[in-house]
Formats: sequence, structure tokens, C-alpha cells
Amino acid sequence: MLLVASYAFYGWWDYRFLFLIIFSTVVDYSIGLGLFKENRLKRRKVLLTVSVLVNLGLLGFFKYYNFFIDNFVTVFLFFGNEIQVSSLEIILPVGISFYTFQTLSYSIDVYKKKLKPTKNFIAFSVFVSFFPQLVAGPIEKASKLLPQFYELRVFNYKKGKEGLQQILWGLFKKIVIADSCAPFVNDIFVNYSSYSGIVLIIGAVLFAFQIYSDFSGYSDIAIGIAKLFGVNLMTNFKTPYFSKSIPEFWRRWHISLSNWFRDYLYFPLGGSKRKLIIVVRNIFIVFIVSGFWHGANWTFIFWGALNAVYYLPSFILKSSGINRVVFSTNNFIETINNFMSMTITFMLTVFAWIFFRSENISVAFEYISCIFKRANFFNLSYLQLSNQSIKILLFYLIFFVAIDWFYRNKSHVFINSNHFMKDKIIKPFLYLITVLAIILSLNNMANSFIYFQF
Repeated sequence: MLLVASYAFYGWWDYRFLFLIIFSTVVDYSIGLGLFKENRLKRRKVLLTVSVLVNLGLLGFFKYYNFFIDNFVTVFLFFGNEIQVSSLEIILPVGISFYTFQTLSYSIDVYKKKLKPTKNFIAFSVFVSFFPQLVAGPIEKASKLLPQFYELRVFNYKKGKEGLQQILWGLFKKIVIADSCAPFVNDIFVNYSSYSGIVLIIGAVLFAFQIYSDFSGYSDIAIGIAKLFGVNLMTNFKTPYFSKSIPEFWRRWHISLSNWFRDYLYFPLGGSKRKLIIVVRNIFIVFIVSGFWHGANWTFIFWGALNAVYYLPSFILKSSGINRVVFSTNNFIETINNFMSMTITFMLTVFAWIFFRSENISVAFEYISCIFKRANFFNLSYLQLSNQSIKILLFYLIFFVAIDWFYRNKSHVFINSNHFMKDKIIKPFLYLITVLAIILSLNNMANSFIYFQF
């Protein structure tokens, strides 16, 4: 039933790409069985190579073909040679970046004998195509997700209730926060040359909230829907903007992808157990590849490299025993030092998001240049033009940040705390505000999820 629902869900977008996901499923299922039967190392390597080439080949063609063709032509033009190579009108299959990584990790784990391959083709097909997390994650390991599809699931009221609660908070993040930020972000980034420096900074900050609320909102909805079917998915975000360092941020942001690159790229390269220069190389490779995974644009590559630069000082100091990353405590009010660390980390993250959001590298640098070169830096006339909208958005953002902070060590906002004040007084108030805000913001629902494009 889950397989039918998952294929129907994916086919509703474009039935032609169902054949692609079925092909990927058959390939990795067959390779898993082949790896289990084969003991000769050379043949095992051949089977794994086939899986890598098929998965990355499909991803490379659909996502990066035109990028490489365009840059190939540009390089030849730079050296004075003009060549005629046509780009293709390629539709990017939704979720291909996610399910290819999920199936590839299965083959790698079977190859390393960390996982016994399944003989249940239906269960494996559901593992690849499970509709709540198919198009934007979380990217799950087979060892955690696949066994759940062997079990006979019976509806669990407690888990179902938690699922609905998490869906509600995910909808709030997406509809109320992300989609309310979107019009301001789009306008400021498109017309950046017309606005003052302070407005451009506000635009970057709003995009930081937009992408976090959009992506973590989807993750909450996916995790919540999965719970309705008795399936547990991993937590993908842990209030990353309260991190006190860049390494901590990357342990809290898009956790499933960070774990994937750690386990299947960083560790195989040697991880942190090599000479410092090799470790620095490994860190840059992981962040640049992670950036490129997000999209076929130099902006994503630069964004990844910039985060590697951010990451290195904390890593080097930590390896010298000087710095120790400490996660946010349960204290309602943090120390001044922790608050300053959070602020600096957030500012660095916002600056990097400018490259992520910009159309190209040139626009990103022009945007940053406009922040500092404008004589009327503190001109807020733009905000006055949309005064009422900004006031409503500001209220929502303050409410969102306060709730995120208050429940930062919980799996989701509405979880029971066995505390009378929180469960009987605060929680009903939160339900009321959340539902009303969603209803009042329904006209903002024109925007699709940002990570659908990846």
C-alpha cells in the first residue's frame, strides 16, 4: 500500500520519471544481492562501481549536464576558440538528489558488509520511494529505515498525535514564516541596486529565516506524516541558528545530508586522522561537493567553499585542545559569551546565504558591494511602503524565534513536557496562535518548497 501511494505521489508530478526511480531501485536492489553472493574483491568493486556510475550518472546528466556544457564553451571562448555545443532542455526530476544518495548509501553499506542486503523487493522499493521524504529528505540510511517496512504496522494513537502536531508546526514554518518572507526577499534580491544598505542586510536576514523555515518545515511535515504510518524518520534540524560556532551549525543544519557526506566522503578520504594539510583538503572537498550538490551554479560552489573557510578555524583550535564546542544549554537565558558566539555565527551564516540566494557570483558581489557603498545606508523608506505587512511579519518572526528558543531541546514544539504550566496553559495558547496564523497566511501559499529544486 505504501509503495502504491509513493508511486502515485511521485507520478502525479510527472509519470515519466517513475521509470527513472524504478530503474534506480532495480539496479541497487540487484547490486545488493550480487555483493552478498560475491566474495571476490575485484568483482565486488566492479558491482559497487556500477552502482556509483548509475546513480551519479543519472544525477549528473539531469542536474549538471548544461552546467558543464556551458562552462566547457566558456573555457574555449576564453582561449579564443569558439565551439558550437547545444545545451538541452532537461527537466530536473524532483527529489533525484535525495533518492540517489539514499540508494547509493545502501550499496556502499552492503559492499562494506555493514548491512545485509534485503531480498524483499517491495520493502526495498518503499525504502527508495517512501513519499513523505522522497522529494526533500531526510536522507535515511537503510539500516534504520528499511527494517521498519518489514514490520506489520498498527496505528499508534500517541505516535499519530505527535505526527499531527509536528505537521502543524511544519505548516506554520512554511506558510507563516517562509512564505511571508518570500515576497520581501524576492523583491530585495531582484532590485538590490535600488535599496539602501540596511534594507539589503534585512533582505539577507529574511532569506536566512525563509530557507530555514521552508526546509525545516518540510522536514517536520515529512517526519509527521511518516509517524502517521508508524515510521520513524531522523530529525533533520536542531535550531541551527542558536549554534555557537560553525561546526555546531553544521551538526544542527540538514543533519541527514551532513551525516551522509561525513560517512561516505569525509571518512573515506581519511577524515581527521591524517596530517593537517590533508584534513584541510578533506574539509574543502566535502563542503565544495556539498555546495555543488545543491545546484548547478558557481554560487553554490562558492557558498560551500566559504563555509569550509568558516569551519577551519574552529576545527584547528579544537584539534589543539583550545576550543570545545558546547551545545546550547537548558538555561532560558544564555551567558553573554554564548550569546555573542551565537550572534557572530548567525551573521557569518547570513553573509554566506547571500551567495546561495543570488542569481550568479557577480550579482552576489554586487549585492554585498551595495551594502557598504550606499551613502543612505540607514534609509528605511522601503519598509515604510509596506508598513502593515512588515509589522505582521515582525510579529511572526519574534513569536517563531521565541518558541524555537523555548523548545530548542525538544523534538518539536507541541511535545508533552509533563509540566502543568507548559501542557495545560502555554500549549493551548500556542495551538491557537499557530492555527490562526496559518489561516490568516493561507494566501501566501503560492511558493513551492525551496529544496524541491535540488
